[in-house]
Amino acid sequence: MNFDLKEIFTVFMVLFAVIDIVGNIPIIIDLRKKAGHIQSEKASIIAGVILIAFLFLGKSILNLIGIDVSSFAIAGSFILFFIALEMILGITLYKDEDTNPMTASVFPLAFPLIAGPGSLTTLLSLRAEFETENIILAVLLNVVVIYVVLKTSKRIERFIGQNGINIIRKVFGVILLAIAIKLFAHNVKILFA
Repeated sequence: MNFDLKEIFTVFMVLFAVIDIVGNIPIIIDLRKKAGHIQSEKASIIAGVILIAFLFLGKSILNLIGIDVSSFAIAGSFILFFIALEMILGITLYKDEDTNPMTASVFPLAFPLIAGPGSLTTLLSLRAEFETENIILAVLLNVVVIYVVLKTSKRIERFIGQNGINIIRKVFGVILLAIAIKLFAHNVKILFA
């Protein structure tokens, strides 16, 4: 076991920025209004299971179709780049608006809002650079934060306000943009070495 607090913190911050649970509070509140009730525990656990399962199975799936982790990490860096642009510029490049009130806790909340293409790609990209046990711990810490935010989303929105949420999104967007560039540069070197 190679637990490294710096790695855990870095991975936690990357996933926190990609998942953007604080920035998604308005969407969560909207879902709560449409569905009547969101099961915070169910959504958090399902998202955590999807993330950890993909961490272990994702590489096998890639090997099956003949793609190496560095190539996937470079593709992931592009996704992170565009997610960061969405956060910084306040634009929406892609959003699935289809909501079913009966399954709102699972779809679209747990998947694809929390454990979506961005976070899944990020996990495999991070696996190319960080120890697996540190990634798992960072995922579990994010699941705890997701649960707390889902449980207290109305209070958080009242406390922070819309301007506060916008500022948090932009700050994490800049951090994510820097991480995307670092991830791209690191994996391009590996690919062409």
